[in-house]
Amino acid sequence: MDDEQVVTTPAQHAALGHPLRQRLLLALGQGPSTISRLAGQLQVGKGSVAHHLRVLREAGLVVAAERRQVRGGTEQYYQRTTRRLVSADPQPSHTAAVLNAVATDIAASPVETTLQLRQVRLSAKQAHRLTELLTRLVDKVEEADTDEPVHGVLVAVYQKADEPRDPSS
Repeated sequence: MDDEQVVTTPAQHAALGHPLRQRLLLALGQGPSTISRLAGQLQVGKGSVAHHLRVLREAGLVVAAERRQVRGGTEQYYQRTTRRLVSADPQPSHTAAVLNAVATDIAASPVETTLQLRQVRLSAKQAHRLTELLTRLVDKVEEADTDEPVHGVLVAVYQKADEPRDPSS
């Protein structure tokens, strides 16, 4: 699996615009899985998972990893093509789909969730350093054994659009 992939094609942009596809990519971030396992994990129908995996495959974001023989049949495993997707031109629909997928996971969390939004004034250089620091911090987290629960980590550093100034001040 590659470390990073830049999203460039219209098919990739379209594939990332659906919340279930974002959830599938998040789930596959834990390793290869089958349609049946993904359907159970995400609590959606196998047909829906199969459809959305096909869209992700056609966009080059997911690949068929391996096949295993099970009780007279064959199980197909799927995996992500990369650990991290980077968009040079982020689309509002992608952001909404990611946030929707995260909100679904947070709502289903069996333990207390930490969610913090803080707005701070930063120079471009400070914002760049903060982004690099947070990315390195998340990348360096050592994962526990596979029998431990999965925790989601969302990092976003963005510049707010200019707010209109009150002409009377």
